[in-house]
Amino acid sequence: MTQHMTPERVLRTYVTLVVVSTGASSMIWGINTLFLLDAGLSIGKTFAANAFFTAGMVLFEVPTGVVADTVGRRTSYLLGTAVLFGSTLLYLLLWRAHAPFVLWAVVSVLLGLGFTFFSGATEAWLVDGLHATGYRGSLDAAFAKGQVAGGIAMMGGSIGGGFLAQVTNLGAPYVVRALLLAATFVVAWRAMRDIGFAPKPRVSVRGEMAGIVRASLRHGLLNPRVRWVMLAGPFTAGVSVYGFYAAQPYLLQLYGHADSYWIAGLSAGIVAGAQIAGGASASYVARIFRDRVLILIGAVAGSAVVIAVIGLVTSFWAALALLMVWGTMFAAMSPVRQAYLNSHIPSAQRATVLSFDNLLGSAGGVVIQPSLGRSADLWGYGQAYLVSAGIQVLAVPFLGLARRTRKSVETEPVEPLALQA
Repeated sequence: MTQHMTPERVLRTYVTLVVVSTGASSMIWGINTLFLLDAGLSIGKTFAANAFFTAGMVLFEVPTGVVADTVGRRTSYLLGTAVLFGSTLLYLLLWRAHAPFVLWAVVSVLLGLGFTFFSGATEAWLVDGLHATGYRGSLDAAFAKGQVAGGIAMMGGSIGGGFLAQVTNLGAPYVVRALLLAATFVVAWRAMRDIGFAPKPRVSVRGEMAGIVRASLRHGLLNPRVRWVMLAGPFTAGVSVYGFYAAQPYLLQLYGHADSYWIAGLSAGIVAGAQIAGGASASYVARIFRDRVLILIGAVAGSAVVIAVIGLVTSFWAALALLMVWGTMFAAMSPVRQAYLNSHIPSAQRATVLSFDNLLGSAGGVVIQPSLGRSADLWGYGQAYLVSAGIQVLAVPFLGLARRTRKSVETEPVEPLALQA
């Protein structure tokens, strides 16, 4: 299989997978908070449901990463698509029945399980495939292409979902999402093959899991070049999820019309546009500033200031513009962070270590999301955004410690693939 593949074909397949999965998933991203509120949940319970989603990611990140490292990246991706299909339909049923919160919590955990099969496995599939086919380009640029494509798909999906909800009801985007996830499964089944990776023979599943987890810890938290960047993740990840989903009701509040669902879809589309701009600029930023960690520090600190200003403004249009600035800064940071981590992780443990990194981010979300949701319940969305900014700034000292590591990826890469990253 490998001899018929080229780096260009691997990258095209990766971009296709990003487009189809993001397009399907994003159908509900613009209206998910409004959907939960319409189902009878309070603001606090809405973000508590989101916290259960991230709790599911915490519980299953490492086990599903182990699946990707032992059984295969493709298998993990297909399982994720199937679980998301089923849990999306369950969400729709709960909305129609105005179900009690405990059921929302259970299904939210299942949604988290679905996404953990994606996280780590897709990135690891790309890096392994590029390595096996002799890719000599920049990892930053490869990840940025995927981010730009994902941003375009997210823009179409979230805006489309918002307008669909406006002309029909809040449940319709969930139906379309399920149909698109079914199509995603078919595309991945036909186009995705594990390249540059051979599934390990399994003798003892428990022993394999223990060995992989130990190895991933050694190359993750116990690796000083990776540790501090990973530990900064919970602060930025928790705030980013709240900032995105709270924007839906907050912008409607500033706009003055609570049933203008298209506004919520538009806001998600604007964040997607910012993702495109940020992804497109990432490789240029990386060429100008060779210190990747310094880029991360600047993006985290700068976006925290923007989040604070979002909480202070009273104009809908000002908040919308600031939301795009925040999204652009966050998006420009993501490919740089991905390239930094991937360049320090060996292939055999790549999916598991990346899943563990996502686990840490999700763990932050489990605590931060309900706390910020409760803050919004008590003081309003604006004040909760101010609290969000304060939480995100806590990531800066960890990134400062990362700068003090002995050598960076540019001078001592782990794998040949990262020589020009």
